Amino acid sequence: MEDSADRNDITKYQKFKKVDGAAYHRVNRFLRKHTYVTAREWAIARLCADFRTRSGSEMTFIGENLPELCPFMRDTYSPQAVNQARSSFKRKVKKAGATFFYGAMCGFFTADELDDILFESSEVARFLLEVEGTTLHIDEELDVEDRITEVMRGVAEASSMILQSRSRQEEDAEDARADDPPQEEEGA
Repeated sequence: MEDSADRNDITKYQKFKKVDGAAYHRVNRFLRKHTYVTAREWAIARLCADFRTRSGSEMTFIGENLPELCPFMRDTYSPQAVNQARSSFKRKVKKAGATFFYGAMCGFFTADELDDILFESSEVARFLLEVEGTTLHIDEELDVEDRITEVMRGVAEASSMILQSRSRQEEDAEDARADDPPQEEEGA
């Protein structure tokens, strides 16, 4: 990228203005309380999404301009450090998703409890989007929520059917064992 183009991108970038002046540790504490990610991972994931190119994200640009792009980040980062934070964010999101789906699929949560979890999660996500200065149109937001709710209801129903089927199979196996006459031991 050219230096003048870089400068232009930096001055036009308007994310994270609501946390301008906030200390890293305060942002980090909030994120750790409500999510699995750190302030570093959140900021870099947002920047990687915003400065995506055809070949990926502009790691060098993000790292070199991190303090100017994100007010609570004080140091520049190497491209490798940017990539590491991006990868860490991605890994944690996948882990959180797997944990959530396991809780949904094993029957631990009812469909209503899953709705509550999704609502609370979406509230935190909306707050983070608001803080970083990202806006979603209400129609987009509702569409995403409706699709997620539909998928989660399907997961809850399928999970319930699987658990009921498994329970019936176990009962049938127990009944079959109870119907079998006891076998005599050899040599008795």
